[in-house]
Amino acid sequence: MNIPILYEDNHLLVVEKPVNIPVQEDNTRDKDLLTMLKEDIKIRYQKPGNVYLALVHRLDRPVGGVMVFAKTSKAASRLSDVIRRNALEKRYLAVVRGNPSNSHGVLKDFLLKDRRENKVHVVSSKTTGAKKAVLDFEVIGTNTGLGLLAINLHTGRSHQIRIQLANIGCPIFGDQKYGYKVNKPGQQIALWSRSLAFEHPTKKEITKCETLPSDAYPWHLWPKFCNRS
Repeated sequence: MNIPILYEDNHLLVVEKPVNIPVQEDNTRDKDLLTMLKEDIKIRYQKPGNVYLALVHRLDRPVGGVMVFAKTSKAASRLSDVIRRNALEKRYLAVVRGNPSNSHGVLKDFLLKDRRENKVHVVSSKTTGAKKAVLDFEVIGTNTGLGLLAINLHTGRSHQIRIQLANIGCPIFGDQKYGYKVNKPGQQIALWSRSLAFEHPTKKEITKCETLPSDAYPWHLWPKFCNRS
């Protein structure tokens, strides 16, 4: 699989994750992104032995867009610290069913993951194990019952964007888990990791990478926000 490389140096590899590819091996045993990238590095640089490439954050399997990997242990440690400090700027695009009551806003919830069913629930702040989740959004387009949202993710909880938007009555288009009542089986989830910005682990300057979703439904309803190449 040809995986677009958005940035690469001795410490970092930033790529555009294809949709429906797991970031690392799961129960399906399907080929995963981390393994693909290690194999690619091994071939491109003719590296003997094992290739070091660290996964420092995740995207859900059906979601595509920008991901950063660490090529050295120093970079992995420093990027992990950036993430712990919520200093990794993560921006997404999402197409939702309906529209939020306000054109922009902040969502603050407490989430609890049921690992048995691999599903997240919005719960009371007093619930044991609940984790705070925060994002802000802006409605940047509407079309025939759908809304295009620009999202700034402040925390990185599992399924966070999906459950928080569903919780306000705006499930993401194609989301079979949190929008099964309004989405049809087989529809591709319209959630995309648009950009990442962070302090480079060695250069100490801001590195920013961006990419746009393909020109497919429902993204093509807003051509400005599609990759038409």
